[in-house]
This record gives sequence, structure tokens and C-alpha cells, in this order.
Amino acid sequence: MSELRHRTLSTNGIQMHVAEAGDPGAPLVLLCHGFPESWYSWRHQLPALAAAGYHVVAPDMRGYGQTDKPEDVRAYTQLHHVGDMVGVLDALGASTATIVGHDWGAPVAWNAAALRPDRFTAVAGLSVPWAPRAPMPPTGLMKMMFGDQWFYFLYFQEPGKAERELDANAETFLRAFLYSISGDAPIERLMSMVGGPKTGTMLEHLLVPDALPPWLGAADLAFYAGEFQRTGFRGGLNWYRCADASWELTAAWADVHIGQPALFVAGDRDGVIAMMPGAVDTMKQNMPGLRDAILLPGCGHWTQQERPQEVNEALLGFLRAL
Repeated sequence: MSELRHRTLSTNGIQMHVAEAGDPGAPLVLLCHGFPESWYSWRHQLPALAAAGYHVVAPDMRGYGQTDKPEDVRAYTQLHHVGDMVGVLDALGASTATIVGHDWGAPVAWNAAALRPDRFTAVAGLSVPWAPRAPMPPTGLMKMMFGDQWFYFLYFQEPGKAERELDANAETFLRAFLYSISGDAPIERLMSMVGGPKTGTMLEHLLVPDALPPWLGAADLAFYAGEFQRTGFRGGLNWYRCADASWELTAAWADVHIGQPALFVAGDRDGVIAMMPGAVDTMKQNMPGLRDAILLPGCGHWTQQERPQEVNEALLGFLRAL
């Protein structure tokens, strides 16, 4: 970690903190994190990819860490996030990059590749597969799917509600959330983000482990907790609140297919995969540039943290073949 450099870039009207490693003149790889994370979720990939000859940049995404956090909820659409990543390339003086995303960062990567193939010439998604445009706004689809059941995505929709719970219990929430949807949690927890009455809370659906899983050290948890205790969770939650707005704004690109070289990596115990049956097959049928779709046995949602070596090998194999 001592070889990492930190700086702030101006992009798309905001100030964005990035961690970077490697030669600035080398091919650029942009790493986009998800919820509730930060650049730090790529701590294992930054040095490994830099050592292999790449310039690797991991931002604190909009709303997170040391990056700006606009107050307007609608300032967190996918068009904003793609614009942020284009602005990062501009600020770095790079014409093109390979973009990699995990969790919410995966839709950013997929959309960046679809909307700006001139700038993002290859793409990799972790945990969240690319999917065709839904026939209705995402929250409407979720309400149809889950009915009267509690579902975390819908719980996050009301501004202020989830913040009050999570901000008051940042360390406990992070410890429980990171564990409960990992490959280390009991298999029956795979769908823990669904179920129970709509009046339920987030923490009611999580297990607080007595000991941290082997991939998450005390220092790692302390870093995440310190960031969210300082900033709160509102910025990250606003990504969920813009899902419907993003669906509306991207209608013009409904038929656009990703033709660049692409890679997908996920855990076979990831709840996202369980909730999207057939999604990997859909990618294979509709993404002509897809080089590989890898499911890691026993791995949960936190792909690049739970299985850093395997993810690094997959990314490096993909990058070297470009």
C-alpha cells in the first residue's frame, strides 16, 4: 500500500479523490467501487495491476469518502457517474481506458462502455451482470416481484429513513452487512436482503459476526467505519434513489449492445446472482465481446476482497489479451 498515490481531480463539476498506482504513461485501468465501500475495496488490485505494467486508478465515487457529495438526490444518476468517469480520463490526460466495476460500480462500467465506446475500450464487471433494459422502472419491477415483503433496495428509497438507522450504527452495520452477504455467512443467508414485514429495518436482516471473516481484517473494517462515521451514508444511498431516473434517462440507448472486449466475474454464493437467474446466459447471448464469465465457488458478494488472487488473475489475463 506504500506505493499508492492520492490526489483530487476536477471532473464533471465535482472534486473527486482517487488512489492510483503504476506508471502514469502505462495503459489506464479505472476501478469503480460499490456500496458501502470506497477506493479501499480495490486495495488488493491496485498494487497487483500496477506491478503488471498498468496505470491503475480507483476513485472514491460520487457521494463517497473524500469525493464531493452533491445534496440533490437526482445528482446520482448513471449519466452523472459515466460523466464523472469520462472526466477522470480527461483530468488524467488519457484518451481511453479499461473500466472495471463492482456492485454499483458494475452498472457504471457497463453503461460507460455502452455510452462511450470511444473512451472505454474494454470493460469488466464484478458481481452485477449486464442486463437488457427492464420493461418498467426498477422500483416498480421490485414492488411487483416482492409484494408485501421487505426488500433492502426499496427500504433505501425514502430520503432520511435509512440514514437515521445506518449513520447511528455505522460500525455495526458495516460489520454485519459485509459479513452477511459474503461467502462466509451461512448458506441460508443468501437471500437475507428479502423478507419480513415492510416495517422492518436493515439491521434486522443481518447477522453480526462474533469474529470477522478472514478477508476482512480489523484495520479494514476500521477504515470503512471511519469513512462513513465522518461522511454518513447519504451519498451512497442516493445511488439507489436514482435507479428510476437512470432508467428514464437512458431510454435512448435501450438497444445499444456492448461490443468491446468484456469480462464478468462473480461468486456463486452472491445474492445478486441468485436474484438474477439466467443473467449470465443473457450476457453471453447479447454481449458479443464477452471473453469469459467466471463464477467463483464459495464466493459471496465482495468478489475482489473475498478472492483477491483469483480476481487479479482473471483481470490480468483479460488485460493481457486485449
